[in-house]
Amino acid sequence: MGEPGPGAASPEAPLRAVFVATFFIRFAFGITVAVFASYIAGRSAGLSGGDVGTAGWVSALAPIGEFTTVLFSGAAADRWGRFPVLFAGMGGAAVVLAVVASGRQLLTLGVANLTFGIASGAILAASLAVVAEHSGAGERGYEMGRFDAMNLFGWVSGFAFGLGLEDLMPNAQLGSVFLAGAAALLVGLLTAGLLSRGERRPHRPTAFSFRRVVRSAFRSTVLVVTLPWLVIYALVGTALVFLGPSASALGIRTSYLALAVGGGGALLVVSQPLFGRMADRLGRTRMMTAGAVGFILTMLFASLLAAFGFHWVLVAGIGASILLALAYGPAALAALADLTVELSRATTMAIYSLTISLGMFVGLIASTGLVARFGTPGLYLYFGSIAGILGLLTALRWREVARATIPVR
Repeated sequence: MGEPGPGAASPEAPLRAVFVATFFIRFAFGITVAVFASYIAGRSAGLSGGDVGTAGWVSALAPIGEFTTVLFSGAAADRWGRFPVLFAGMGGAAVVLAVVASGRQLLTLGVANLTFGIASGAILAASLAVVAEHSGAGERGYEMGRFDAMNLFGWVSGFAFGLGLEDLMPNAQLGSVFLAGAAALLVGLLTAGLLSRGERRPHRPTAFSFRRVVRSAFRSTVLVVTLPWLVIYALVGTALVFLGPSASALGIRTSYLALAVGGGGALLVVSQPLFGRMADRLGRTRMMTAGAVGFILTMLFASLLAAFGFHWVLVAGIGASILLALAYGPAALAALADLTVELSRATTMAIYSLTISLGMFVGLIASTGLVARFGTPGLYLYFGSIAGILGLLTALRWREVARATIPVR
């Protein structure tokens, strides 16, 4: 990383800009995801099977938009600069949320959600490229941990805020939640723009080839890092969309759930940089393995909770397992950044966005289909499939390490 030129921002300034932008982006996304299923169905509790299916398909259009276009967004960020693409995505997402607030016609919501996914992919690819190129190998886990902290804290706090609003206002007024999300995006856009002054210079590689950078991004060493995210977000996406309505159907007030989620989210600000620092010191692969074990244990305890009902021991087990699962993010992002090169950095990091969006799409369709067909046993089958695939992919990562095709880190 070179010295900043005259009038340029300090090396920390672009990172601060990305962290601020990431928080507001995910806060906006979180508050809208929390109410989206209820907004589509027109009621906040007791969704029918038809409601679940409709909400699942409309919600799945955002990840479709993301994974079908994010490689092009990454290539654009490599060609014309990180911040132009980041700010274009933020502005476009704000416009889309305002459109969603205007009505509940399914066609409008579907097109808007598809466009929202395109903007989301552009934002994430550009942001990760900035973090990757402004952090050295020995500190990359820590910086990715800071990014992941803002990313997850934004998601969780926004989700909690959205759940709280859903409990406090009638369903007919939920359109205002999307306007709040658009406002958050605009605040983040303005703040990040001020922080990044002097860093918005375009990247102009001398021999840019989209085919070459995509071929590089799909190396097996990259895929063993990113593919586990597919199954992880197959789980996360389903939970985010249906947690609020499911809790309401069980008689749990969403305001109480919001407080619990928001309180747990504050832990992320501390845990993710800490896990990132541990990935720098103990190794990426070891921390990724610990995180994968955490996800598997979370699904195990969740299945026991579904089978035997509420028990504090099971709830505590879920909490401890989620904490362990959080170790995965900073280590995996740092491992991916270690594999990038200057020409294709944003395109390679876009593989992460492609994978998580595809995972959310597959998860929403698979989980709703299995539960609708088999009931609670379908949930067990879904969790078991995710756990098995995640374990297999973790083993493949270790095999790559054993073959010395990637660093032991």
